[in-house]
Amino acid sequence: MKKINLAITGCMGRMGQQIIKSAKSNKNFKIVALTENRTINKKINGIKPNINTEEAFKNVNLIIDFTIPKCTFEVLKIASKLKKKVVIGTTGFTKKEENLIKKYSKKIPILKAGNMSLGINLLMYLTEIASKSLGSNFLSKVFEIHHKHKKDHPSGTALMLGRGIAVGKNKDFYKLIGKKYLNKKSFPYGAKINFNSLRKGEVIGEHEVAFSSGKEIIRLNHEAFDRALYSEGALTAAQWLMNKKPGLYSMRNVLNFK
Repeated sequence: MKKINLAITGCMGRMGQQIIKSAKSNKNFKIVALTENRTINKKINGIKPNINTEEAFKNVNLIIDFTIPKCTFEVLKIASKLKKKVVIGTTGFTKKEENLIKKYSKKIPILKAGNMSLGINLLMYLTEIASKSLGSNFLSKVFEIHHKHKKDHPSGTALMLGRGIAVGKNKDFYKLIGKKYLNKKSFPYGAKINFNSLRKGEVIGEHEVAFSSGKEIIRLNHEAFDRALYSEGALTAAQWLMNKKPGLYSMRNVLNFK
């Protein structure tokens, strides 16, 4: 099999570094471009990082982007022009930005996931089933813990799980978003979905979806111990995306969940 020429954006970030590490040990990929939002005066993996430009991406087959929304749209604009495939692990998009990504996906194949792990995507699937089965008698909430360096809250994964609750109820997720708490010891269930984010230490990621009727509580949870599960998931997604037509895909498509 011919190697996939890969570009990794945000190469100095935590996920950028992890994807470089995973790609180096994966025989299906060859890293040919690295980018950052600032000048880096050293080579990484034998490559000097650039900023996001057509020149940086011209020889790649696919771009993996774990950055911030502003950077993601820089990448999508260039990728759309050059007809390059993109895997997006960036989180924190607004509804308007989500719609803009859909527009780009009409021109190029894009796989976007708030979380690339098999376990989290299974949790999302189970959340939808639980939400649909339990109905309106159950209130819900989403709790997540991440390391102290994480800036956005709720996490992209927490929002993804909230979307799973909304899908189960067949309702618009944005109309179901309730209160967003930060570092609270406890927080209430709601008819809308309440979120609580805890930032501490070097926790890689813990997520819990809870449903309560007042008489019983159902909890679904996931804990990550190794950041490699995200980078390896992103590479699995990248490999899957290589023979796909323009469109917006998710890890659900990769894992063949219905």
